[in-house]
Amino acid sequence: MGFLGFLILGLIAGAIAKAILPGKQGGGWLVTLLIGVVGALLGGWIGGLIFGGNTLGNFFEIRTWITAIVGSLIVLLIWGAVTRRRA
Repeated sequence: MGFLGFLILGLIAGAIAKAILPGKQGGGWLVTLLIGVVGALLGGWIGGLIFGGNTLGNFFEIRTWITAIVGSLIVLLIWGAVTRRRA
């Protein structure tokens, strides 16, 4: 997958993660993109540890999307816990 494809994957995965989690998450499209990209990297790393091998394959593979969304959910939960403590 190319760099642009990875950015699009991160943006969509971050938006889906924000839609899944209840509550109001701050940030615009840039924060959503960052959460999605970091989440895709985290999800790919965790998936590689659990299943062995590369879980971030082709853009249109379901395993790529699932690992990116699950990783984005984890990052979003961590982000919410950090920002709630500050407020």
